[in-house]
Amino acid sequence: MEIKKNGRPLGRPKTNHLEKPRNELILETAARLFLESGFQKVSIDDVAMNAGVTKATVYYYFDSKAELYKESIVSLMERIKCRIDLLMTSDKPLFERLLDVTTAHLQATTTLDLEAFMRESKTDLSDEQILEMRMVEHKMYEGIQDALQLAVDNGEIPKVNVTFATQSYLALIKVGNYKLPDGTPIFSSIEETSENILSIFWKGFFS
Repeated sequence: MEIKKNGRPLGRPKTNHLEKPRNELILETAARLFLESGFQKVSIDDVAMNAGVTKATVYYYFDSKAELYKESIVSLMERIKCRIDLLMTSDKPLFERLLDVTTAHLQATTTLDLEAFMRESKTDLSDEQILEMRMVEHKMYEGIQDALQLAVDNGEIPKVNVTFATQSYLALIKVGNYKLPDGTPIFSSIEETSENILSIFWKGFFS
């Protein structure tokens, strides 16, 4: 049996070929738990139990809790990016594509406050791990900026600074996740929130 550099055996955990790969299952479970409870309150034991695997299996794929945290959040952001890219490359007009993205993004990030996660785990993650998370966060929104640039080039929208427009749009989306002191959202539904966000964005840049 091979031995990992940290001394743990490299025997790959058994898995049924019809099941989701164990590392993906662990990452999705970890992301959900970290989002629900935060970095400090979630243990490797918690992740293993909720994923239905052993603690040794978690450590087979991830050397530490910090690495598991980083990889789970990166994996989540990559899934969000894939969804955004898919919606932004549809045949719909730009306004409708952005409305779809706004709704999907709000649904995916209702409990995702990356800045809060960064602050909480800053002392536990390395500079390299934090940088990797930042880079993936930046890449999440490349599809939006590319679509805005293409719309400018095609004359679909007026000429604007697409970087500024993209960041303004994302800032409005973050406002959409705001909760009142009693925990309720500003609007009654995500759809209503999306419509208000996009109305303000569209009128501000393209009307």
